[in-house]
Amino acid sequence: MLKKLTLAAFMAAALSTAGQAATLKWGASRDIYSLDPYSYGDSYTLAFLNHVYEGLVRYDANLKIEPALAASWENVADNVWRFHLRQGVKFHNGAEFTADDVIASLTRVSDPVSPLRGNLPAYKSAKKVDDYTIDIELVGPYPLLLNDLTNIHIFDATWLKDNNSEKPTDVGKKIEGYATYNTNGTGPYKLESRVPDSKTVLVKNSDWWDKSQSNIDRIEFTPITSAATRVAALLSGEINFTENAPAQDLPRLVAQPELKVMERTDLRTVMVGFNRKPKLANGTDNKFNDLRVRQAFAYALDKELIQKRVMRGKSRTAGAIIAPEIPGYSEALDTVVPFDPDMSKKLLAEAGASDLPFTLVCTNEAYVNEEELCQGIVNMLSRAGFKPQLDIAPTAAQAPKRTGGLSDAYLIGWANEPMLDSYSILLQMIETKSDKAGVFNWGGWSYPEIDKLIIQASTEMDRTKRLELQTKALQMAKDEMIMLPLHQQPMAWVMSKKIDRIAQLADNKPRHWLTNYAE
Repeated sequence: MLKKLTLAAFMAAALSTAGQAATLKWGASRDIYSLDPYSYGDSYTLAFLNHVYEGLVRYDANLKIEPALAASWENVADNVWRFHLRQGVKFHNGAEFTADDVIASLTRVSDPVSPLRGNLPAYKSAKKVDDYTIDIELVGPYPLLLNDLTNIHIFDATWLKDNNSEKPTDVGKKIEGYATYNTNGTGPYKLESRVPDSKTVLVKNSDWWDKSQSNIDRIEFTPITSAATRVAALLSGEINFTENAPAQDLPRLVAQPELKVMERTDLRTVMVGFNRKPKLANGTDNKFNDLRVRQAFAYALDKELIQKRVMRGKSRTAGAIIAPEIPGYSEALDTVVPFDPDMSKKLLAEAGASDLPFTLVCTNEAYVNEEELCQGIVNMLSRAGFKPQLDIAPTAAQAPKRTGGLSDAYLIGWANEPMLDSYSILLQMIETKSDKAGVFNWGGWSYPEIDKLIIQASTEMDRTKRLELQTKALQMAKDEMIMLPLHQQPMAWVMSKKIDRIAQLADNKPRHWLTNYAE
């Protein structure tokens, strides 16, 4: 009898412990740029802010679109979507969520100065039908509105007005505001405190409208940009989760009995972009406008060596600017330019660009093993007839150079989020820069024939036909080598073994409202 009682008590204690709230100590590879989700089109920042803010719809644990702040929707015309809003939702300050908040948020994100306006390319206007119904009018038929809306976060209209924040901020132009350092969302976590580059603390929102699947009641987000320091923090227990474990340390981390490692390749393609304006930043004629020079750049890079040495065999070498999982991908596009430094020198000579001096602009914390990658690229280019100089610094310092068209060549990664469709990169990066397109066309290129295909795809409601148009545009972009793809980067999450449930998806976005800590 005593044995049975002891066993019952043990099981009760175990169940009680498993249900206890816990603190997630997130050792991040870098800080977020801002608490304002409209301030910069950075998927890492937006992923973090998904814990605080929500959209009308969201991706579920299988990357399928499901209702969020909108309970349902339908088309009332070819270019008008009607959304029925969820009732009973409260903002973190206690204000009720209504149609006015959606209208204010859509107005703010589509403002001409909004860095995120490209994430809502077909938007024309929004109209309040009643307190819990809105109509969104588009410029025409458009098949990807729901995909776009997954990361258009909703603000409290009154909060924006009271804090003089109806206009968006802009990280790239160093424009800040109240929303840069303060939040008021409807999401599963609320902001407790933030010290940029030090620590951001979130606490569980007990009034969240949705049923929480997590027992994490506190998230301490600490940027630790040094990979060695991050690993040491994992080993000491100072942190119990990181979304970016260095590839070179994975064997050591796998061997630790108190840790577990989750690995896969993510959707993000890391690539090189080129300045395509008539003059480079130093005032010299821009030789990158000659296709032969861009091709020479490609021939100079030993992608196999990059994959084996720099990425420790964990990346997927890419010939296409989108990953195989992204709609619009074609295996025929995924051919890699072979390593041939002699061909590189030959092409440079033909283009009159031998010993071409230029600067490669990189960040040191945005992509996996980025500093080592950029140093390797510079070394390879130097041996193939270029005279590159590496400019590497934190993103905050490099963003104005890239967005301002002051980079000769630069590294950029693109995961096609939140759209998860090749239309994303075509619209935002490949299309000629305009009010609603080419937000990340930092090189200033323009190809009217490619633009025509992208615009045609934007209104094609037949999915098969639309993807055919997009694949054709991707082929033309490849032929012109607008961007030079390197690889889909690896992702490795390391955490305490006490975390018994976590959703690791191909978009590499932690969703800690789905994380459970068995302690």
